[in-house]
Amino acid sequence: MTEITYDVSEDTIVLVEDSDLPRRLKDNVYETIEARDALTNEQINDIVTAVENKYVDTRVDPLDPVGTVSAQSIGEPGTQLTMNTFHYAGVAEIDVTQGLPRLIELVDARKTPDTPMMTVYLEDEYATEREKAHEVVWKLEATKILALGDVSTNVADMRVQISLNKDTLEERMITAEEVAEIIEDNLGVKTVQQGTTIEFGPEEPSYRDLLQLVEELRDITFKGIEEVSRVVIRREELDDGSEEFILYTEGSAFGDALAIEGVDASRTKCNNIHEIHRNLGIEAARETIIEETNNTLAEQGLDDVNVRHLMLVADMMTNEGTIESIGRHGISGSKDSVLARAAFEVTVNHLLNAAIHGEIDKLDGVTENVIVGKPIKLGTGDVDLRMGSTGPSSQAD
Repeated sequence: MTEITYDVSEDTIVLVEDSDLPRRLKDNVYETIEARDALTNEQINDIVTAVENKYVDTRVDPLDPVGTVSAQSIGEPGTQLTMNTFHYAGVAEIDVTQGLPRLIELVDARKTPDTPMMTVYLEDEYATEREKAHEVVWKLEATKILALGDVSTNVADMRVQISLNKDTLEERMITAEEVAEIIEDNLGVKTVQQGTTIEFGPEEPSYRDLLQLVEELRDITFKGIEEVSRVVIRREELDDGSEEFILYTEGSAFGDALAIEGVDASRTKCNNIHEIHRNLGIEAARETIIEETNNTLAEQGLDDVNVRHLMLVADMMTNEGTIESIGRHGISGSKDSVLARAAFEVTVNHLLNAAIHGEIDKLDGVTENVIVGKPIKLGTGDVDLRMGSTGPSSQAD
């Protein structure tokens, strides 16, 4: 990763680097100083000090109940989320789950989203030339036999007849010979191919076998990725003013998509956090959880939720190196405290099993202390004060 350099003096670098600011804020300070010409060292020092003070003030105090605050921060605006599935922002042709169902999907860490999709960015000439972009489209979109031509059955001769469309074959860059070969490999039949016509049938004359062959034929993916049912191509303007083609898919197969020539793997995204985890690792999955939850809230004008609360949720879900849901089958259900588990769901089962196994609750967390009426061990509740005398009178006693 190349280090970013800024046009600032050595004195400025010393002032900024000596501060307690994180790297991201240091870079922002450099950009601010670079944008303002002829600042004195004293003015630069004032800027650095002001940013540092602001940063320190926004940090969490020791013993703050960050989990409870985060739950409130996300839960309160979450009551304003709608229950609908909306069109994907800017792409009317694709439906993507949004609102509360999407938020539930994310925190439940569902294996497959209701509406899986990918946003595929292209590189080099694939991003700027429509013909090149379409090459990637046909490598992504699953091509079935009905997209290539017409299928009919000749019951008298017990034959399946396929009339391929020549223009479609050229557009999707596949030949009739390749189609015939794929049919033979998948169905185990002998085909007869003449031009754009292909014929085949069952080994033994059987009406049932003939219909079975037609059903199996319709399920074959001749080109593209089976999980990707549709691809929408759009020319969009980027932040720098340039334009490029971007592909939006219905269905996702993230690993397969990244392997296609012309796909920009550094920018391509997927809304399935488990696919991200499998292909890019747990850190990428954590970033995706943060981005997806943030986008879900922002879609409905609830973008004032502090991102650090979303980061805490993502950290809890991924800190074991795997993706855990926040629920009785994940984080809440695996707590050490019996009372905390019982307070969440299926109360009787938890208490009964704990009694059978003789479990002990150490009352370390918030929930269990609230239940038994003790001060929680956070904030002032974590500080013990004792009165005592160390003077001569106490020694005499």
